[in-house]
Amino acid sequence: MKLLDKFLLSTLKSIATQNIVSHYHNLQQHRTIVKVRLKWVKNRGLDHIIDVQTDLKAACLLKDAIVRSPVGYLTAKSLADSQKLLGLTVPTLRFIRRYPTLFEEFPHPKYQSLPCFKLTQIAKILHDQELKVFEDNHADLVERLSKVLMMTTNRMVALQSLHPLKWDLGLPDDFDKRFPDHFRIVKGTNGLACLKLVQWPDKYAVSELQKMNDDSSPPTGYREFKRGKAALEFPMSFPRGYGAQKKVKAWMDEFQKLPYISPYEDSRGIDPNSDLMEKRVVGVLHEFLSLTLYKKTKRNYLRSLRKELYLPDRFTRIFTRYPGIFYLSLKCKTTTVALREGYRRGRLVNAHPLTRHRDKFHHVMRTGLIYRSKGVDILPQLDNVLDEEENELTEEEEIELTDECDGTSDAETASDED
Repeated sequence: MKLLDKFLLSTLKSIATQNIVSHYHNLQQHRTIVKVRLKWVKNRGLDHIIDVQTDLKAACLLKDAIVRSPVGYLTAKSLADSQKLLGLTVPTLRFIRRYPTLFEEFPHPKYQSLPCFKLTQIAKILHDQELKVFEDNHADLVERLSKVLMMTTNRMVALQSLHPLKWDLGLPDDFDKRFPDHFRIVKGTNGLACLKLVQWPDKYAVSELQKMNDDSSPPTGYREFKRGKAALEFPMSFPRGYGAQKKVKAWMDEFQKLPYISPYEDSRGIDPNSDLMEKRVVGVLHEFLSLTLYKKTKRNYLRSLRKELYLPDRFTRIFTRYPGIFYLSLKCKTTTVALREGYRRGRLVNAHPLTRHRDKFHHVMRTGLIYRSKGVDILPQLDNVLDEEENELTEEEEIELTDECDGTSDAETASDED
């Protein structure tokens, strides 16, 4: 009889607990937060950084293409249709001729009227140094790529979606074959070649936001939130005039109080139209951008991962809905999304070793652009290159507020063409 009583008591407690959790869950499964719509705010400092890095990325991609070429050079004909692929606003031939310290022009061995381009000795040295950086940061590369795959629903991503992200994630050309103990190439359900995580590493299942809070047992869901643990808050850097608005402050306070859902948790049970899901989407995008070297990437690159990251159809509205967290740039005829906290006074916070190496590459580029053919002779020793002064522009336009929740901002209606 006592055993029966204990069983019934245990069952009743279990049902009561489930009802409480279900009630809390239901409270979060609808939209209760009143939102305001903000006009897109231009940040000249971040735009300048994106402008500079667009050329840097294009030069690095050209360098890698020459290295991969079996003949060790590229012809002007092969560069003819690469402008859009490189993200350039000028023809590739004109671009590559700007940097004689990196790319040496010479006539084709057989067709003298056909210009060809190979790497200069300095560019080869820079490439060798880059390979050394990859070797020295082997563990970091594995962690970065693992975390990207861990955020996806099936722990795998199509290679055609990962290759455009190599520059942003700091991955070497052979990233898909370099770490066979951690990743393997498989055929996806859609027939595409995919990179799949071999084994789930628990030590990586901690988001950047959780690390920032320096908590050994950070809350990762509404169960911990219910027990009284404070929700994790996203750091915010408000545009001019933004933080002083009472409506915006009330909205952000309510948003921050929602429980934080780790991007490494399975969230498919959450109502896709709820505030809780919106905060989860913010968390996923925050974590993904945190994994990039420059805390930014193209919006369309994220769109190509929408299903894998379990994001809603119109998730890109998040970028302009939370301008204290994200910045949407329209520079260089494309749309780039950046994490505001990744930059302070025009400088990248906690620069990665690969970004510091790319600074050297940019120094050589800039010297070649200024001095043209004389640049090779006046270059200082690469090991003595000093850190370049970063642009510290932070000018922003004033924002405008409305009471509309789902309106479209100037940045949201911008062209999506990359």
